[in-house]
Amino acid sequence: MADAPAEPQLYLVTPPAFDPGLPDRVAALLDGFEVACLRLALAAASEEAVARAADALRPVAHARDVPLVVADHVRLAQRLGLDGVHLTDGSRQVRAARGELGKDAIVGAFARASRHDGLTAAEIGADYVSFGPAGATGLGDGTVAPLELYAWWSEMIEVPVVAEGGITPAVAAALAGAVDFLALGDELWSAPHGPEAALRAIRASL
Repeated sequence: MADAPAEPQLYLVTPPAFDPGLPDRVAALLDGFEVACLRLALAAASEEAVARAADALRPVAHARDVPLVVADHVRLAQRLGLDGVHLTDGSRQVRAARGELGKDAIVGAFARASRHDGLTAAEIGADYVSFGPAGATGLGDGTVAPLELYAWWSEMIEVPVVAEGGITPAVAAALAGAVDFLALGDELWSAPHGPEAALRAIRASL
């Protein structure tokens, strides 16, 4: 049986579109808050665009000892010297990604609200499993992952669990004893008072 998680760590997810000011904004967040991981997650971007963004963000993250993973682009993770990959299709590519990247790379899997998919990913080598959305959002098919899923996982499974999608301060407070990481993306970048204020509010709720 797994130990109950301590206060969740913060896991930042980039906006779906890259702009030249993003590295500075990310640097400000990494300097102002203790962040465990950064995910590069560009929507419908070419490999060239992802590579340019990774080259801009890698020195920002690594200078602060924060691992940088990329969503889905397994080959780019290895070629660009990134720390691993986050797979958005659940368990289907976990084994192949582990074989490609090796045992030391981070391989995470997004399992939507599926306990079965999460368990499969964990059993075949994922370093963490992400469920979501945790609150109201358009992530995935919109089916909210219930608090009971995170609580069961943290009690029974050793593999760390991540909550993502629709994380407000109230959702973060409800999840605080049940998850290892809170993955925060659009909640920060679209916040009316800026990402720093949004992150402070979520941090305070814990």
